[in-house]
Formats: sequence, structure tokens, C-alpha cells
Amino acid sequence: MSTTANTTSTPPGLGKQVYPSIRRQDFVETLHGVQVADPYHWLEDPDADETKKFVEQQNELFANFIAQSKSKEKINARLTALTDFERYGCPTTEGGSIYYWHNTGLQAQSVMYKQKTLDGEAKVFLDPNTFSEDGTVSVNTLSFSESGKYLAYGLSTSGSDWVKIHVKLTADDAVGEVESTPVEWAKFTGIEWTHDDAGFFYSRYPKPNVSHDKAGTETDSNKNSMLCYHKLNTPQDDDVVVFKDDENPDHLFSATVSDDGAYLIITISASCDPTNKLYIAKLGPGGSFQVPEFNKIVDKFDASYSYITNEGPMFYFVTTLNAPKRRVVKFDLESPEKGFVEVIPETNDVLEDAAVHDSDKLVVTYLHDVKNELHLFNLKTEKAIEPVKLPLPVGSIISSSTGKKRDSTIFYSFSSFLSPGKIYRYDFKTNEVSTFRETKVKGFNAEDFEAKQVFYSSKDGTKIPMYIVSRKGIKLDENNPTILYGYGGFNISITPSFSGCKNITFMQHFNGITCVSNIRGGNEYGEEKWYWEGRREKKQNVFDDFQAAAKYLIAEKYTRPQKLAIQGGSNGGLLVGACLNQAPELFGAGVADVGVMDMLRFHKFTIGHAWVSDYGNPDVEEDFKVVLKYSPVHNVQSEKPYPAVLLTTSDHDDRVVPLHSYKLIATMQHVAKNNPNPLLIRIDTKSGHGAGKSTKQRIEESADKFAFLSLVLDAEWHD
Repeated sequence: MSTTANTTSTPPGLGKQVYPSIRRQDFVETLHGVQVADPYHWLEDPDADETKKFVEQQNELFANFIAQSKSKEKINARLTALTDFERYGCPTTEGGSIYYWHNTGLQAQSVMYKQKTLDGEAKVFLDPNTFSEDGTVSVNTLSFSESGKYLAYGLSTSGSDWVKIHVKLTADDAVGEVESTPVEWAKFTGIEWTHDDAGFFYSRYPKPNVSHDKAGTETDSNKNSMLCYHKLNTPQDDDVVVFKDDENPDHLFSATVSDDGAYLIITISASCDPTNKLYIAKLGPGGSFQVPEFNKIVDKFDASYSYITNEGPMFYFVTTLNAPKRRVVKFDLESPEKGFVEVIPETNDVLEDAAVHDSDKLVVTYLHDVKNELHLFNLKTEKAIEPVKLPLPVGSIISSSTGKKRDSTIFYSFSSFLSPGKIYRYDFKTNEVSTFRETKVKGFNAEDFEAKQVFYSSKDGTKIPMYIVSRKGIKLDENNPTILYGYGGFNISITPSFSGCKNITFMQHFNGITCVSNIRGGNEYGEEKWYWEGRREKKQNVFDDFQAAAKYLIAEKYTRPQKLAIQGGSNGGLLVGACLNQAPELFGAGVADVGVMDMLRFHKFTIGHAWVSDYGNPDVEEDFKVVLKYSPVHNVQSEKPYPAVLLTTSDHDDRVVPLHSYKLIATMQHVAKNNPNPLLIRIDTKSGHGAGKSTKQRIEESADKFAFLSLVLDAEWHD
């Protein structure tokens, strides 16, 4: 396959930039006998005046650059118009009422509505837009109590992972909060009520050394997680610490109360590795809280175990034990010597989810070539039942589903690259499927576009699937502006979804093509074949897969390097950073969002220590040697010109702290200061890693990115 070098000239004012002067300090660490310079170590302090000045100067440079775009206002207007459509979440039935999320179009945050029946009058129940003037306070997690009397919900400010848990009554005439002060410093948590409605389990960390108004901007490592029980209307200081592990301060805990309310199930994770320990304890009479005495069902990290349901002492789990694509097993607490007994064996497809409804109907979601299938089984007979597959358009992805074990009806929604989605209601008693809501976007006709899946060969010959989405009838003449997206990590499958305003705008008005490559490191084909082949010492496979995708698009004349942009976020930001260093000649632009860029120090900040599952531990010499080879900050070069580069990050990102992007752009602007193409960064305020952003923030960010890409890819706007 030919790969033409990126040698086209850049329009006046869009090429070589004059960058701000950034101080370099004489900071050197000796790591495993290797001298490692860190001249921008000072950028690790987000509160330093010098760091704040750096942010201001870089944002000014970026703003001045995109101001040259003649289509910026049109882009923003079109993105706004295409975002202005009604969106619905899957309903859930709680305490005899129906609840669901709804956004009229441009509301900063979606609003939760309540109605008595499917056809009843809908009333606003919870409106996050009232929690802040600018829409930057969002609901991070929530849970109804068993009777439906209470709703506990966690609020995140500016996209931070820290949440405050509030409780409100669900009665129509109820006003205000149940408790005068929320539960604070919860993080990476669910909310699990005991079935007597007296309180709930949640996960928290010790209070960080930061004020509430600065929460989310700190970089301190998150250690010593605690699983706690909070009894309503008691001080948080009186909460019972149900589980912690002082000997393993990096471990993470999550809790689930069993369907019958009789048991507490906790899982313990050492990192983001998809393995966990599994402990079960009995709760008190009537589902009340009692200090648990745990039965250690699995006390080693040998596989993943995820609770489905239980029938008394018989528990059902989805597991990877001897099944990298997952299977369903059962475990009898009264006969532990039998171990895990198979219920549904592993298949050639990845088992993504399993849930029980209508007492004994087991709904299993499989992923087949990055497309979902829903299968139905009887939990008691362990056999497939009619309909074997629930209705779902071919090539679609389940974006959400709701329903509990007691519910004889469930709601599930699907979406695809070209469909914003439809919510179905399925009745197990009658086998009838009906449509609850169908989302439509004004100004978009899916019949004008097509999405196809191709398979290409990576460097080692592995066949990699990729989706290509475009207008119908595009010319394969190398002239199409193209965005190639990838992630490749943490056992996460990147499945088709409707990106709405972003993809439509790019395809409609720039005659663009959007591509999603399902590179290794994810779970598209199971842990053994896909995830394990793209992590730790095999991480280079991920970068090779992504670069091979670019070569395929070029060889097949979809585009050429000068018209090809790569994009990824978080671990995908690392992907973009590494590929820009390794093969800059393949691309016309690289957009790396909230990326992990300093691979020698990532484990020292917030929750970074959990990522050793994928990257290894830089404190271990063998792992250090692996990450040093691809760490974006430490492999910036000046031998080959870089394409245009845009890094994005946020001041409240306490998942991948912004210092990663700060250090990389500072290094690039120094080492490649004579680069013929711009090297820029966009730093957002009052937002985090991505979740919880207001609609306005999302539109503004997308508009800025498209303005940047239109300039550097020389992509012309078409009305």
C-alpha cells in the first residue's frame, strides 16, 4: 500500500506558528538507571500562577488560529440546529410510577420526568438545570429505593469524578431534600439501597487536601477507597465502613444488594484489569442493614464475576472463568464444594450483558462482529425460549435497557451510526413489542448516507474491522476530508452510535467521511483474542492497527494523508499521540482529547494507578522499558514534520489530569518549534473528562474542532 508523504503547502497564516515562551527547568529523574529529563515538571501544579499563565497563553493562541476560519459561525449554527431535537432515555418503573430522562433539544442537562402510566401526564421530577446557572452540575449516578419512596442521586460539578449524594422523596407533593446535607467525597460509586429503605451503600475516599470549590482540580492519587453504609438522617461521620483494605490502598470496591434484598455482594478490583474478587454476606431481617460477615467466594484475581440474580442461596453470574468471551454460571452457597456450574456456555460471540426479567426470563446481549443480538433463555430450565432473539434492527447496538426481575415488561433502545434511536417496550406475557419513542433529527435524512463495515490487515496480518460512514455515492478520488477514530484499550468495545450533530455536520457540509476502527485492546472479540493482544507489552499492536487503518483508507483512495485526521480520547488520546510520533507522514491532522501522554508518571495522579492493567507499572523496570518506547511526551521528534496537532483537555479532569496534555504540547512546541504545521491545545474550563458537559459546552467544543480541521485539512464548507 502506498503512503504519500504529507508535503502539500499550508495556506498563509495556517502553518508555522510563533509559540509562547515556556520555561524549561532542570529536573531530571533517574529511573531504572536511565536519566529522564522532565523540563515541564512544574506544569503538574494546576494552581501555580505560572501554570495559569500557560493556560491563558495557549488558549489565546488557539482562539487566534481558529478565528481565521471563514466557516466557524456556520459550523456553530449548524451544530446547534442539528442538536435541537428531542431525546429520550429508557423508562424505568419505580414504586408504581414511570420515570425517564428527556431533553427538548438544547437544554444544558436532560430532565427526569415522572408519570403514572405510559399514556399519563408527564411532570418534571428532577431538573439538574436548576442546580447551576451555566448547566455544569450534572447527575453522575442515581438509585431509587426498593419501595420507590426515595431517590438518591449523585451530583458532579464541572465534570469532576467527585460526587455529592442527595436524597429526595418521590411523592408528588414532596418538596426539598430528605437530608440537610449531602453525602460528600463519594467517587467511582454506585448507590445500593437496603430493601427496608433505611439507607444505602456507596464508595468514597478520604477527603482530599482541597476545598470544595477546587474539587476536581487536584492531582493527588486516589487511595484507600472505602465501602460505606449511610443510614438516612444520620451524620455522614456515623456511616459504617463496611469494607476497606489498608494493605492494598489501590484496590477499588463496588456493592450490589441482591434482587431479594437478603444479601450484599461486593466485588474487589486491583486495577482496571477485568478480574475481581467476589464476596457475599447476608443482610439483616427484611433486608435491613447489619455489619456483614463476608463469605469469600473468590479470593483471587483469576477472572471477572458479575452478579445477575439469585434464587435464595443459588447465585448466577457472568464470568470469564475459563471463558474469555464470557459465559453464565451458577454458585450454590449451601453447596460451595460444587464450585461454579455452567448455565450458558461460551459462544463465538462476546457476551456483553445478562439480566433477568419477569421472574425467570434471562435476556442475554451478545456482540457479533461489533453488532448486538438479544437472546432469551429460561433461568429455571436453562434453555433457549421463544422468541429466541428479541427484535432489533440488523447492525444496531443496544444503547440502554431498563427493567427489574419483577417486571414483566422491559424497555430497550438501540442506535446506530445513522439512526438516533428508537425505544422499544417488550411484554414477556404477550410477546408483544411496541415503540415507546422514536427520535428524529430535523434536517437529516438517513437515506442520503451509508455505513459499511470493512476488514483490513494489520502489520501482523490480523484482520481488523472498521466502519466507514459517508454520503452515498462518494468518489474514491483521494480528496475526501476524513476523520479516523480509535480507542483500543481497557477491554472496552467501540460500537456504532449516533454522534448526531458532529458526524452529520462533517458529512453534510464538508463532504466528509467518518471512520471507526475496532483495533485491539478492546473487547470486540473477547479478552484472549482482542484485549490481551493490545495491552502492556503488546500495546504496540494497537498503534500498528490504527496506522494500518490509515494506510487502508489511503490505498483504497477514500482520502490521502493531507486530508486525513485521526482522533481519540483518553486512552484514545494516547493512541493519537503515539501515532503522531511514530508515523506523522500518514496524517494531515491529529486531535487528541484528554489523553494519557506522560507514560512514566501516569500512575502518580488521581486514579492513574488503576491503569497499570493496560500499561504496566513504570516503577517496574520491564514495564518502564515498554512504555518509554511509545510515551508521547518522551518520543517527540524533529526528524519528520508533524501534521497539524490539536490537544484538548479540561481544568476539572480528575480522571486524566490536564498536566498530560500540558507537558506534551509544551514539548512539541519546543522540539518541533519550526514545524510547518500548527501545534495547538484547547483547554476548557468548568468541565472534566467528558461526562456531564452541558449541551452548550459540547457544541462549542465541536465547533472549535471543526473550525480547526476545516483550516488544516483545507476542507471547504458546502451549504
